[in-house]
Amino acid sequence: MQRLCVIPGDGIGSEVTEAAVTVLQAVLPQLVLEEADAGWGCFQRTGEAVPQATLETMKRCGAGLFGAVQSPMHAVAGYRSAIVTLRQRLQLTVNVRPVRSRPLVSPKRGVDLLILRENSECLYSGRERLDRDGVAVAERVITRDACLALAERAVKVAKERGAWRITLVHKANVLPLTCGLFRDTCKAVLADAGFAPIVDERLVDVAALQLAEAPERFDLILTTNLFGDILSDLAAHWAGGLGLAPSLNWGNGCALAEPVHGSAPDIAGTGRANPLAAILSAALLLRHHWGLNDEAERIEQAVERFLGKERRVDFAGQTTRKITLGVLAALE
Repeated sequence: MQRLCVIPGDGIGSEVTEAAVTVLQAVLPQLVLEEADAGWGCFQRTGEAVPQATLETMKRCGAGLFGAVQSPMHAVAGYRSAIVTLRQRLQLTVNVRPVRSRPLVSPKRGVDLLILRENSECLYSGRERLDRDGVAVAERVITRDACLALAERAVKVAKERGAWRITLVHKANVLPLTCGLFRDTCKAVLADAGFAPIVDERLVDVAALQLAEAPERFDLILTTNLFGDILSDLAAHWAGGLGLAPSLNWGNGCALAEPVHGSAPDIAGTGRANPLAAILSAALLLRHHWGLNDEAERIEQAVERFLGKERRVDFAGQTTRKITLGVLAALE
């Protein structure tokens, strides 16, 4: 029996997680739910962005669904991004971001790529300081262990999807030590698994250009945390934008599904939030964490059918409830 820790977070988080849970329960009727708190609102109420109780609930369930996080654009004493904290404290070291062409919402057909990024370090290490007046320093941390974890997970995913190309994205010409360690570690693992013939490399700026002009040329992309964060948002354009962009924070024995969009405080509580990214994130949890491929496929195909039946998609005018009911009706 699967257990799910639901963390609504901030803004529209409670609305999209409710929709995703409703769809999940339609394919997993025995799903056991537990709710926990995290985010900027939680910090304002309790002084903690991620309480220890939330971490314990996640560990107990082994799987979670996070709604949205709102973070201030300036330093606040004692606060650090809730989702970054969850990734690091729960050792969710790999981030999964699929990008697929979808009916009506995608500007180009034939796009089907997957970005795997390291999820716990790089410039998100938290090692940032004021060195002296007028000089701020952030440390970019790349470890062999984290690169190994990413590459080993990539081998599993490549076998499952029958990958025809694996692209390592880095900036080793400027960052030879950190990006060099990433590149060399991943190449060695992939070569040992027999994937050397389909592995290639791209500098991050070239990869950005090619993702913008010819995304169908990519299949499986491996990269570091910051580069992957930026490139996956760029690539999301081809799948209909961030409102339809799912992700999974993936560790060993624990995973946290998370729609990529923000907390959208301007529409929170209006019932107009688009829940498709959260619903598709739940499908990633089914496939990659619980190993329930058929159930994941049911949800993803239901989203496709829902979009295919619409003559037009006006997410500003369609309600969260209408979209959720449309996906439920399209389940087979």
